[in-house]
Amino acid sequence: MLNALEVFTTVVVGLMVGVEFSVAFVMNRIFNALPEDSDQLARAHGGRMLGAVMPFWYIGSLVLSALWAFAGWDRPGSGLVVVAAVLLIVSVIMSLLFLVPINNRGKTWTPENRPADWKEQMNRWDRYHYVRVAVIVAAFAVLVTALV
Repeated sequence: MLNALEVFTTVVVGLMVGVEFSVAFVMNRIFNALPEDSDQLARAHGGRMLGAVMPFWYIGSLVLSALWAFAGWDRPGSGLVVVAAVLLIVSVIMSLLFLVPINNRGKTWTPENRPADWKEQMNRWDRYHYVRVAVIVAAFAVLVTALV
């Protein structure tokens, strides 16, 4: 049963990393190349869509990692799982403090009501997101290492 939990946790975190990596390095670049108001509209829609799903994914990944660490405490690699869980905690804290407030504003914007500095706010979100992606990539790498 523990082996199934280990694999499931690693897959869930890996998929989350893939989505967030894609947002950072693929989707936002596509959005930035769109004409006129399409960039802002795409980001607002993405903020609404992913903003509804990602909290469950982040918390779920953290809970699964904590369960793995607890259930496999006496096994080799358990310290690595704890490190991964701590990194996931950091990613949740970063999200709540830095990314979610910007996302909550941005997902309500339209071309008619967006603030003059909307691009600056999106660039700030992007910078925070790059750091968060690095943190969750590190958590994923540590989980994979704990498997072997």
